[in-house]
Amino acid sequence: MATAALGWLTRAAWGLPSQMGASRAKVRPYAATSPRYRDRQFHNTDPSSMMLSGSETGILKALITRGKAGRPRTPIPLATPLAPVEAADVAVTWYGHSSVLVEVDGYRVLADPVWSRRVSPSALLGPSRMHPTPVPLADLPVLDAIVISHDHYDHLDMATVQQLAATQKAPFVVPVGLGAHLRQWRVPEERIVELDWDESTTLGELTLTCTEARHFSGRGLVRNTTQWASWVLAGPSRKVFFGGDSGYTTRFADLGRRYGPFDLTLLPVGAYDTRWADIHMNPEEAVQTHADLNSGDATRGLLVPVHWATFNLAFHTWSEPIVRLLAAAQEAGTPVAVPMPGQRVDALKPATQTPWWTALG
Repeated sequence: MATAALGWLTRAAWGLPSQMGASRAKVRPYAATSPRYRDRQFHNTDPSSMMLSGSETGILKALITRGKAGRPRTPIPLATPLAPVEAADVAVTWYGHSSVLVEVDGYRVLADPVWSRRVSPSALLGPSRMHPTPVPLADLPVLDAIVISHDHYDHLDMATVQQLAATQKAPFVVPVGLGAHLRQWRVPEERIVELDWDESTTLGELTLTCTEARHFSGRGLVRNTTQWASWVLAGPSRKVFFGGDSGYTTRFADLGRRYGPFDLTLLPVGAYDTRWADIHMNPEEAVQTHADLNSGDATRGLLVPVHWATFNLAFHTWSEPIVRLLAAAQEAGTPVAVPMPGQRVDALKPATQTPWWTALG
């Protein structure tokens, strides 16, 4: 028994240093170039707490008693991903959680790609997928860019990055400091573009702008050594906002005035809790964020929810994010499309919504 336990622990710990990415010492020279890097870490503009003080006991109890509340009763259906020969004016294919393929003015941008089974440094421990990936990475169309919002395991995955580095030629466009992880994983230097908030890079007629979010970073015990971000993906005619992972902040209204309005917003709606409200927005706040990004016009553009349905990361029931989102969107008049994993949505002519999640529990 002792031998078996030792073997299990060895497998669980295998590869941990590589998965955790670059050390603080290797990140610091890049992070220190940012004016938002103070006292050896990045900071949110709004005062923010990762967790309410004194809530640890309640969270431990919730972990023990939650059972299968965050999982559907039946398997999550997958759509067959479609990739037109030419990218559309504005469309998105959702692969689950925050992994999306965005089409904007004929360009293709893959955001927060995570294809591994677990979002954890360990192959045996940590949240695991509730549905398979809808398409192999090798079957993705040719990409123009790969953007990452921050370095948490459910948004930055070493194995996925390494496979994309081998099978695609697109640059990795990332928040400042995060490039150190990519260098650690042997991504070529010429394919890494690091940006701070409100900095941009152009690829032909496509402009990618790193923008503010209210969150945190860290792949180990040390927090906030790399920047976190949302992204504006702008072509000559169309604009898409990718929220990554963020708590609600009125700073989104500033982004709307500066970079909006948007034809499509991709906003996180899951893994929220009142105990960490500063760093994960809830569905009603996602509807408000969509309005803020469109100068107060909640009816403009299309909202597609992300950051739900793939990994069980909180204590709400599985479908609650969408039930709450649709109720808030209906009240505000916000157009919403909820694709199943693998489904492509054309933002200019979305298909009639099928409530595929209702039968799953």
